[in-house]
Amino acid sequence: MKISIWSGTFIFSIIAALINLTGAAVTLHIAIYTFLLWLLVISTGLTGIIAFFGHFFRADEVAEKIGWPTGSPFQREIAFSNLGIGIAGVLCFFFRDNYWLAVIIMSSVFLIGAGIGHIYEQKNSENISEYNTGTVVAFDLFMPVVLIVLWALMKYTA
Repeated sequence: MKISIWSGTFIFSIIAALINLTGAAVTLHIAIYTFLLWLLVISTGLTGIIAFFGHFFRADEVAEKIGWPTGSPFQREIAFSNLGIGIAGVLCFFFRDNYWLAVIIMSSVFLIGAGIGHIYEQKNSENISEYNTGTVVAFDLFMPVVLIVLWALMKYTA
């Protein structure tokens, strides 16, 4: 079974959180906080940086897997959008509180927009390319929900 980058970083985030919680006195608030931290740093941060490298250094290959035309300068723009989100996500390790909320909002708007775009392309252009379906769309729509729910739970369990 092939595990996508998105699924892999999500699983890696959960493992990092579980390791971080091992041996600690864990309350519900601490558990939620820890899972949210690692989802922001790894699933948002690392995934954004990996996506940058793909869209920037392997632009034509990624475009083909998404079902986009190759040679588009928009690949560079999406690359740097991903890099910005990725760096912001990694910085969640150092900055907390409302900084996290800003990263969640920024990442969620981007991911939901991308997910809707992928679904639109599937329906209207019959684009069923590897990076336009399946786990990509699931991650685009699932991740914002997870981040927003964990943020809300963290605030209300404090």
